[in-house]
Amino acid sequence: MTGTVQAPDAALRIATAINEMHSEYIGRGAAIARATIGENDVMVVLEDIYTPVERTLIGAGHFEQVKETRQAFQMAMREKFIASVEEETGRTVRAFTSQVHLAPDLAVEVFILAPETHS
Repeated sequence: MTGTVQAPDAALRIATAINEMHSEYIGRGAAIARATIGENDVMVVLEDIYTPVERTLIGAGHFEQVKETRQAFQMAMREKFIASVEEETGRTVRAFTSQVHLAPDLAVEVFILAPETHS
């Protein structure tokens, strides 16, 4: 396999950083956070993410509003999320996308890395 060699715990540090930002800014982090580092991408999966308020809104049939608010938050946090991935991978993030899901209760943060340049 070619590409930047990652420290064995880089994925754990990325998952922890993203989850801590959710906890700090939303008031609750995910129960499970994991990251996978591929050759040119990083994927962070956060499970059991919704706050009690969000669960109440979802129960009342307002998932789309919860989803829109979560996605607005994720885009507002874009630069901080990207910085944590770039710091751990030593690579530039060229694209970031995020999605929340209802059942199962999770969020996925995907970072596409710029191709490595070789000297």
